[in-house]
Amino acid sequence: MKNTEELLTAVLAGELGPRPAGLVATSVFWIHHGTRLAGGDTTYLNQYVLVRLGGSFGGCAFEAGEVDPSLCRDASGAPLDSLLREAPRPLRIAALDAYLSEVDPHREAAGADPVVLPAGTPEVRARARDAAIAGLLDTGPGARVGLIGVVNPLVAAIRERGGTPLLCDFNLRTTQWGDRVTDDMHEVLDTAEAVIATGMTLSNGTFDTVLARCRERDVPLVVYAQTGSAVARAFLGSGVAALSAEPFPFSQFSAEPTTLYRYRAADGA
Repeated sequence: MKNTEELLTAVLAGELGPRPAGLVATSVFWIHHGTRLAGGDTTYLNQYVLVRLGGSFGGCAFEAGEVDPSLCRDASGAPLDSLLREAPRPLRIAALDAYLSEVDPHREAAGADPVVLPAGTPEVRARARDAAIAGLLDTGPGARVGLIGVVNPLVAAIRERGGTPLLCDFNLRTTQWGDRVTDDMHEVLDTAEAVIATGMTLSNGTFDTVLARCRERDVPLVVYAQTGSAVARAFLGSGVAALSAEPFPFSQFSAEPTTLYRYRAADGA
């Protein structure tokens, strides 16, 4: 697959599993969630739309005001193909994620390496999650690591591995340590020796650009995804070098042990 539109076309045509026209989105729901980690000065505000399909969930974060919670009333019980064709982009991605998760659940997928995040506080769980993500990097000391979608614990995890983070985010301008954060991803993509991108790039439509640029420069791309974790997995070995996939319910919604799944292209392609 070259991009997400090709993937969507293949799914609608029934090339990757049952045709979505015969499936129903049992439940569509919306979550608004805020977090401020101890010692930080940033409040992360996240909105998610989620789709339940059979035994699986698909999720997609979105920017404030982009999706109205009232759409859940109309979308719940809708044919899946209508959501894939006609819904706002975040709901299309959530529906696509639900479909791909149902066809091949992370817990059963070939090449998936489960990582159990420990019980504990949000800070303990965030550090464990971001260390697992940074552990997918195969870079030497001093390597310039682009981070598209900034969370402070992941910046710290990159530094702990000897990397030099190059930071891009549409909403943050500095980290808690005062590092500059650009809103122009091309500043990062044109100079980084490796790139880590959040699944939020699927929601805002920049994923295909990130994927294409990393292919052009032969730069390894690691995706850390709550949004569209099964969507990003479809590009393993085709632009995505590694993936940290965290299906719903996400780690921040529990204090108990939860599981994320790490993939590498050599294992999961």
